[in-house]
Amino acid sequence: MKLAKHQESEKRSLAPVSRTFAPFWPMQRLQHQIDRLFGQPFGGWFSEEPLIEDWLPAVNVYEEKNNVVIKAELPGMKKDEFEVYITGNHLNLAGERKAENEEKTADLYRSERYFGRFHRMIPLPAPVKADAIEARYRDGILTITCPKTDEARRKQVEVKVD
Repeated sequence: MKLAKHQESEKRSLAPVSRTFAPFWPMQRLQHQIDRLFGQPFGGWFSEEPLIEDWLPAVNVYEEKNNVVIKAELPGMKKDEFEVYITGNHLNLAGERKAENEEKTADLYRSERYFGRFHRMIPLPAPVKADAIEARYRDGILTITCPKTDEARRKQVEVKVD
């Protein structure tokens, strides 16, 4: 795991993901499905294309008094398979979960595990000190603690009663 500047990768995988406008991706997916519906007979529902096209790690973002905290689920990954970096007021989480080598002769009954590249761009709710960000990875959970700038910290205002 490393905190670094964004670097474009030449490698492509079966499920590339880069959602720069994360709040709008469900609408983009709906638009894609509507386009398929009107563009192909039977809406393409019987094609070989998988229904789930890509994956993103689940994240929780919350604000404490002095920090913004991001927790991401990355089970089964090693710390060198993903990176954390900051650009402007966004925290980026990118990496690739590689598929395990499974027996070619085994009959597959169900496959619900996601593999491939991912890129999460998480807008930060407050300005943070980029040089003081800490990231810890334990038991498949990545916890990123971003200290707020002095200007962004909440200051209690005393209310006087006359």
